Amino acid sequence: MKKGKIFLMAAFGALLASCGGKSGGKPNFADNEYAVRTVATEGTELQTTYPATIKGIQDVQIRPKVSGFITKVCVQEGQTVSAGQLLFVIDNETYQAQMRQAKAAVNTAQAQLATAKLTFDNSKKLFEANVVGQYELQTAENTYNTAMAQLAQAKAGLASAEEMLSYCYVKSPASGVVGSLPFKVGALVSASSAEPLTTVSDINTMEVYFSVTEKDMLNMTKNVGGVSGALAAFPAVKLQLADGSIYGEPGKVVKASGVIDANTGTVSLIARFANPRHELRSGGAGQIVIPNVNSNAIIIPQVATSEVQNKKFVYLVGKDNKVKYSEIKVAPIDDGINYIVTDGLKPGDRYVSKGITSLHDGMEIKPITEAQYQKKIDDAAKLGEGQNSASAVIDALSSKK
Repeated sequence: MKKGKIFLMAAFGALLASCGGKSGGKPNFADNEYAVRTVATEGTELQTTYPATIKGIQDVQIRPKVSGFITKVCVQEGQTVSAGQLLFVIDNETYQAQMRQAKAAVNTAQAQLATAKLTFDNSKKLFEANVVGQYELQTAENTYNTAMAQLAQAKAGLASAEEMLSYCYVKSPASGVVGSLPFKVGALVSASSAEPLTTVSDINTMEVYFSVTEKDMLNMTKNVGGVSGALAAFPAVKLQLADGSIYGEPGKVVKASGVIDANTGTVSLIARFANPRHELRSGGAGQIVIPNVNSNAIIIPQVATSEVQNKKFVYLVGKDNKVKYSEIKVAPIDDGINYIVTDGLKPGDRYVSKGITSLHDGMEIKPITEAQYQKKIDDAAKLGEGQNSASAVIDALSSKK
């Protein structure tokens, strides 16, 4: 029986040896075979996405100007309101009393002014008749002027009282949609409250905030006359919503921050979207999608390139099948998988598309197609699986000794 086990182990050992290859089943590419692709032009649309925050073009926080208890809430969350529409009523008994007091003060001042005027008019007649002197006339005139000033002061007090009373009726300063309503009837509010009564958002047009890296911003502005030129040349953008769908209206990038955020190294941009059906809500999130359409583009996979000091390189394949390490220039926007080449490649050129890490300048290779290259990798994977299975059987037999 022991001899039988030894025989089986020897047989599996022979099987492993017959598989050949390197440890782990990796194919032996010592034959210098590399996947080579020929450059051709094609139409493409690369898309770059950036996280974004959605806000109304105008978000107005509604805050009380007077202190008091809320006696009435006149709107509901999500309700569309117009400018000047009543939102809240604050208890106004105190301010009503102040206004009545101010009105009484005006009436008193008017009566005093009327008396002072009669006295002054009478003093003028008596002065003309030499009944009273200059002193009495001047005193009457001063009393009249004082009464006029007191009336003006009383009217100002009344206007102030009326204004304070009007503050008890909180109205919307703009048209829009009502946000959350954290305060209910009976809540005590004041001008110093940390939280606003609500927010009214103008959502007919939405502003979508997103950020790009400093490098992306430099690439966008380098050859188009700065930020203003970049904004003018910016393509129409799309908005991907939180559920993955694309919003139906196109957007336009209209603003760019003039300052780079020191913490993130990014530049903030704003795109505007029409919102006629009020599908978008202030405070929402999504992703800005920036398309890069090119009908005659040279596209290469990023895995076929290497980067040294912010420069991109590929291995061009000459007629003698020797590779040349060559610099290329690419478009500033990419999809993370491919590059659009703007300089350094032309239709008909050949380049190594896979396995470039083992290449060096001037090396002679044997070009194969990408399909042939992939078949070698698949065959190597199968070989590795066979070796691992055989090793497992030998280990199992060895453990039974």
